[in-house]
Amino acid sequence: MSAQLAFFTSIAFSSLAWGIVTARVIWPALRLRSRADALRPLLVLHSFRFIGLSFLVPGVVAPDLPAAFAQSAAYGDIIAAMLALLSLLLLPRGAGLTLAWIFNLWGTADLLNAFYQANSSGLSAGQLGATYFIPTVVVPLLLLTHGISFYLLLRPQPAAEALAVAR
Repeated sequence: MSAQLAFFTSIAFSSLAWGIVTARVIWPALRLRSRADALRPLLVLHSFRFIGLSFLVPGVVAPDLPAAFAQSAAYGDIIAAMLALLSLLLLPRGAGLTLAWIFNLWGTADLLNAFYQANSSGLSAGQLGATYFIPTVVVPLLLLTHGISFYLLLRPQPAAEALAVAR
């Protein structure tokens, strides 16, 4: 099996496995919570996106890792992590929900941009070095949790929760 095929197979299996975990564990644990209470664990998860800075560390990645991909992924991830932390600090107030929207839009766009940059720069799986686990294990979970976050942000808010946020 070629390295690229193994890479994409890993992403596919990770997406399937995280999809099962999301359906059986994550969503049942969040679905009955208030919007802010459901967003908190998702934002905590995304606060670990600082790990994307490892794309900039020589020796962790191959020296020929395309700079356009590495810089875009690393800096996009650290901004997503900071937005997640700020949202977490400000929830459940309106500013926290606004930041949660900004984080979710930014974070999703950042992940999709990383896929685009990887493809347009001709990145090969071996160039990722030790960061191989990020797109194969972590990114599928992040994409799924962004989807859940969008649902939570769009879901109608119960009247009692709306009053609590307004205070």
